Amino acid sequence: MVFSGGIVPGKILIVDDEKSMCDFMEIMLSKEGYDVATVNSGNEAADISQNENFDLIIADLMMPGMSGLDLLKEIKNHRPQQDFIVMTAFASVDTAIEAMKLGAADYITKPFKVDEIKLVINKSLGRRKLTQENDDLRRQLSRNFSFDNFIGQSEGIVTLKKLATRVAETDSTVMIRGESGTGKDLIARAIHTSSNRAKGPFVTINCAALPETLLESELFGYKKGAFTGAIKDKEGLFKVADGGTFFLDEVGNTSMSIQVKLLRVLEDKQITPVGDTKPIQVDVRLIAATNADLEEMAKAEKFRADLFYRLNVLPIFIPPLRERREDIPILTNFFVRKFCERNNTGAKSIDKAVMEALVKYDWPGNVRELENSIERAVLLTRGDNIELSDLPSRILDSHSKPLVTEDVPKTPTLESIEKAYIYYVMDQTQGKKAQAAKILGIDNSTLYRKLEKYKLSDKGNQP
Repeated sequence: MVFSGGIVPGKILIVDDEKSMCDFMEIMLSKEGYDVATVNSGNEAADISQNENFDLIIADLMMPGMSGLDLLKEIKNHRPQQDFIVMTAFASVDTAIEAMKLGAADYITKPFKVDEIKLVINKSLGRRKLTQENDDLRRQLSRNFSFDNFIGQSEGIVTLKKLATRVAETDSTVMIRGESGTGKDLIARAIHTSSNRAKGPFVTINCAALPETLLESELFGYKKGAFTGAIKDKEGLFKVADGGTFFLDEVGNTSMSIQVKLLRVLEDKQITPVGDTKPIQVDVRLIAATNADLEEMAKAEKFRADLFYRLNVLPIFIPPLRERREDIPILTNFFVRKFCERNNTGAKSIDKAVMEALVKYDWPGNVRELENSIERAVLLTRGDNIELSDLPSRILDSHSKPLVTEDVPKTPTLESIEKAYIYYVMDQTQGKKAQAAKILGIDNSTLYRKLEKYKLSDKGNQP
């Protein structure tokens, strides 16, 4: 056995019972910069491959004792991803094809030209490098889009991540509810990344961003000539997401006609492109998101009830930032580090008064608004300490007030009115939820959800 060292683009093991062939391959490939090892039997090759890693193994098929085919089977048993090329005489091409079926990357017939073997090796090692890069990228994406990157230690977020982790293990449809800016897209991507579909595509679309006709074409595709400008067939995003996950954001903004088609996807796993009559089978996990109350919309006949129940198999609610204020310092410090590193500004600290102002602010734009505000502060501050003057004026001018006070606000929010009224009815009914729901004109499940949202589980809780 002979080795040649040096910094090289790949490590190759040559296996051939003819020593002259091994010597020729070693000299030729070493000149190309490869690290080459040679052995003269399949048994030797099996032993060495147990203890050393090779980017590529090239073996003759016809050898005494353990044949190249037997060696391939042995190698693939303990290293399924090992790249393997077989060399064969012209008369045994059928055996080489059998080797390809068993997992060989390629084969080359003897006698071969030097350029020919070089090309086959370069192609194999190039494919291996690309596979490794894809695996590295997939691992990086897995880290970037894991549940650990949904930052928060509040009880609501801990519970949310536990539930989402369990949901990721299934293949059922998911409905994510939450206000704009709470991170519905992050949870959707984390579910995909942690699921069995992680190697498949993750496709997303915001239904509120497109008019109905364009949304239909984007979702389901179209056939050439379906409408003016349709000069060729176009795959819909459901087809693009085949084998992976499709994140349908703001699903409450879809029209009734599109909702019918979405229902068919969920029930039959089929789509029909615009202008076509032949359905196409798709294998897609659907994750929908909304900041609307789809249950109430369904009751008002503004959203299909059958689609709502199909989407709401595994519901997940993301609480707004104002309901988890204890997470604001954690998020703030994270964003400060993130934008300091991104802009090479050096580490910056947060004034105590700044943190107090951030915690008191109600954050109507939720985490997205906090992130943008911190980015602005990092870029505008002149020193190493972020001060109140670096914050947007809306945060400084805000005054944290309870949603219900003795003083009626001049312009109360719809949320504050609803919370105050629910509290009033619950107080008048002495906490009898069924009676309260009847007075409020909502069903019991909706009342329970709103009581939880406003933390009014007991009638004595001051809103």
